[in-house]
Amino acid sequence: MNTLRNMELAPWIQKASALIAQHRKVGGNQFRHCLATMTILIDYHFIDSVLLKAAIVHDLLEDSDEVSPFELSSLDQDGPKVLDLVLELSRNNTIETKEEYLEKLLFMSSSSAKIVKLADRISNLTDLQLFVFSQREAESYLDQTRLFIFPMVTALLRSEIPNSQKIMVNEMGKELHDLVLIREMYVKEFNNYESIRLKIKHKLKSITFKRSSS
Repeated sequence: MNTLRNMELAPWIQKASALIAQHRKVGGNQFRHCLATMTILIDYHFIDSVLLKAAIVHDLLEDSDEVSPFELSSLDQDGPKVLDLVLELSRNNTIETKEEYLEKLLFMSSSSAKIVKLADRISNLTDLQLFVFSQREAESYLDQTRLFIFPMVTALLRSEIPNSQKIMVNEMGKELHDLVLIREMYVKEFNNYESIRLKIKHKLKSITFKRSSS
């Protein structure tokens, strides 16, 4: 707690607030997701200023043009290292498929980038709510996790990060595994998944309309 107390995270949170305008399909916005990613790292005892600051803004350059790379690099003494980490974690949507991006992270990224990505994926899997996504989208996301994220856990456990971090990475891997298993079970159990999803979607639209017209 003393380490956290001495960190100046507020300027980074302020920059990340540009993501409030970026809404998520599951509800909320990208700003909340980035803060959730940071708190997951704290939960697993990754109390490193560069890691936490990068988590706070990890989607900023990818999803918003309101903040420049220069602004991040000059925000404080950690700025240059944070920017490098954020650039590692940012996908170029014009030239990279999601699979190509994840493969690059798996085989070419730093241990720090992989650790942030594990926290990011835990947040996203927690938000992978039933019937919000199509069955195909849900299954594809779970397949990506098995194919690219699980091996990141293995790569980190074989890396030269401290043993204390390896213990936490192993625990993150267990949570990821459980999240995937539970969601796979739900998707497979509902043979009429798509029909239920469309009914819920229709119901939600009518509720939204009533609220907006009231």
